[in-house]
Amino acid sequence: MTCTLVIPEHLAKQLHDAVAADLESGAVLLARAVTAPSGELRLLARSLHWVPDDAYILRETDELQIASEGYVPALAAAEADDSVAMWLHTHPGNSACPKPSRHDEIVDTELADVFRLRSGTEWYGAVVLAHHEGSVRFCGHIESETERFDIDRIWLTGRRFTLAHNWLHTQAALPDIFDRNIRAFGGDIQRVVSDLRVAVVGCGGTGSAVAEQLVRLGARHLTLFDSDVLSASNLTRVYGSYPSDVGRPKVDVLADHLRRIAPDINATTVNSKITVEATARTLLDADIIFGCTDDNAGRLVLSRIASYFLTPVIDCGVLLSSAPGGLLEGIDGRVTLLAPGTACLICRRRVDTSRAAAELMEPEERRRLADEGYAPGLPGVEPAVVAFTTQVAAAAVGELLERLVHYGPEPAPTELLIRAHERESSANDQLPNERHYCHPDANKLGLGMTEPFLEQTWQV
Repeated sequence: MTCTLVIPEHLAKQLHDAVAADLESGAVLLARAVTAPSGELRLLARSLHWVPDDAYILRETDELQIASEGYVPALAAAEADDSVAMWLHTHPGNSACPKPSRHDEIVDTELADVFRLRSGTEWYGAVVLAHHEGSVRFCGHIESETERFDIDRIWLTGRRFTLAHNWLHTQAALPDIFDRNIRAFGGDIQRVVSDLRVAVVGCGGTGSAVAEQLVRLGARHLTLFDSDVLSASNLTRVYGSYPSDVGRPKVDVLADHLRRIAPDINATTVNSKITVEATARTLLDADIIFGCTDDNAGRLVLSRIASYFLTPVIDCGVLLSSAPGGLLEGIDGRVTLLAPGTACLICRRRVDTSRAAAELMEPEERRRLADEGYAPGLPGVEPAVVAFTTQVAAAAVGELLERLVHYGPEPAPTELLIRAHERESSANDQLPNERHYCHPDANKLGLGMTEPFLEQTWQV
């Protein structure tokens, strides 16, 4: 079982500031525990409660002593939030080792029962943070009275992404096939790409191009989602498809293709729409999701996943506009980052909620209401060209690399618009609307499991 601690950007900044300080710092980190369908454990960080200055009995560069009033109030907050309370402290200084000292281990033993009792959960966690030239180093674990697991990874999400592995775990050597990648962005980023759990929602022209590029970059853990079968008209755009594949599920066609590229890939297929609740729950295994679906209802699910489970989503869209007679007039592409604290697709007006509702209706009911003027008629088959779906897919995968390597402008924008017919592109940013679920003040970031799931209604 892999255990991942997911930390949103606003908390990650506090941690970076703390490890850069001259003295040790202590805090209680509150996190919601979520067991993904695969059995992997994800800890969704909700808040940080730093020890007040007057609660330090001793505070040096290599030692802390803290009075109980420095952490007990945070345990009450953990109980109120139904969160796991984790003791976190820093080892300051550039290139400091995050390995727990003997004293740290004694403190863990003393705190574990108190934290579990006062927070009302079965779990206690501990994390030691350090850094090297600004890069996070950590050791950590989570334990109950009967079992204990290492925290294997910390996934820092927001406008930038950072994946750090437990300092005590040995990292595998990188294959020679990635030599050119490593020359471009280094071995650490290559390891991150290889370790990321990636979901691709939609395996048509855009999704198949995204998936192939990810695998050639080194991604080895992919889950593919699509409910459709390959049609003859898909052959002009879907990567890895052949005439003999017509009638097969798109996810199977794409998975077979990816396995030919990388036989060691772990590719899981889900032949279902993510508007089905059981299917949507499968997304909880992902570190990052590429949204390559053209339905509005599916995009609403992805938009909520980004907030409730701190899972960044890179959402793609391609729109070709043709005049009567078939003259191509407009070639528009969009790549939008949905991350904790950024505006969702509704705030950005990138989703038509009335169409989303219509997409979830039974076909007969939708036709009846459309005829009566109570529901929008859904569009027919839209034009699509492989050159433009591939262009947007490449931009989406490039966004992932930019967020990992941090080579772009600061602050990093959250949306890229491509106007290929004008040979122009532009970037923009937008903050969440007040009182909307994606706004930090709504207290939905990292909320995790709710009843109903994602606090929305689902089809039976």
